[in-house]
Amino acid sequence: METRKVQRLGPSTLAMTLPAEWASDQSVEKGDEVSLRMGSKGTLTVMPESVQKEESEAVIHAQSLDADSVERAIVAQYVLGRRIIHVEVEAGGTLDSAQINAVYNAETQLMGLGVIEETPERIAIRCSVDPEDFTLDNLLERLESTGSTMRNEGIKALAHGNPDLAQRALNRERQANKIFVLLLRLIFTAYQNPNLARAVGLDSGFPLIGYRSIAKNLELTADNAEDIAEIVLETEGHTLNVDDATMRRIREFTDSVNEITELGVRAAVARDYDLAIETRNRFADIGNRETEILNDLEEMANEDVLRVREVLVSLGQTAQYAVRNAEIATNLALNEDSNHVTIS
Repeated sequence: METRKVQRLGPSTLAMTLPAEWASDQSVEKGDEVSLRMGSKGTLTVMPESVQKEESEAVIHAQSLDADSVERAIVAQYVLGRRIIHVEVEAGGTLDSAQINAVYNAETQLMGLGVIEETPERIAIRCSVDPEDFTLDNLLERLESTGSTMRNEGIKALAHGNPDLAQRALNRERQANKIFVLLLRLIFTAYQNPNLARAVGLDSGFPLIGYRSIAKNLELTADNAEDIAEIVLETEGHTLNVDDATMRRIREFTDSVNEITELGVRAAVARDYDLAIETRNRFADIGNRETEILNDLEEMANEDVLRVREVLVSLGQTAQYAVRNAEIATNLALNEDSNHVTIS
């Protein structure tokens, strides 16, 4: 860590020099303006004018990339906050059909992305997402709600043997993924530009690492719900071969899982240690539910038992992700003064 001496320039003015290497890297010269941001814990952030620019662009050189690699590169540049993404090949070449399809596949996966220019050798895509249109807290809640809806539809489809309801749950997976990737974009851009942290609802950049983990946990719970919906479609009769009492217990287990997933996210966005404790307590109450239901099953074919187990495992994993979110909520909550701690 480099230290600088603070000097007095006048009766009420203190000054500090900027490191020459930093100024050179950021193209900051005499007479330029920089932005100052006062954060929590007494921090002061200095940002060059270049950080304020949102029209960042990236060029993906596609001549040596297959279609899958092109699509992944577009998603990566979107997450990194690029406003305009160019996909192009060297002069004299043309994008092949698979590469062009990859561009349009990425466009359908990502919120606010659209093609603005296309030639045989070049496609330009622009992201119209404005960070100020969203808050991270709201997006986390939306992602949790989407996963819970998918989970409820999957379990209801199992109970009633309804493949259409299961397909509806699968169709929601695309929306869940869009929200997840948008969350990543906002987290990365808020990290790169501290001014955007406030725009997305944060007083400082401290929660960003925790929010990244919560977003991934919620994305995985949506995957668990997707697994349940796929079991419905793959199973003969589209239902589990269990009695009504067992199916009722599975639905009650689902309701309990839904409650703690919502509670874990609420604890994080509210920085509420009491809610985090409640999440863990509720998990302890249902921690053995999966084993209890399996042990009480009547004699049945191994294939039927495996399907029941797969459903219960998906629900159990979702509950565990909720506890992980509660652990992150604990760290966020206990970093601030509250009834439980005093920070000095």
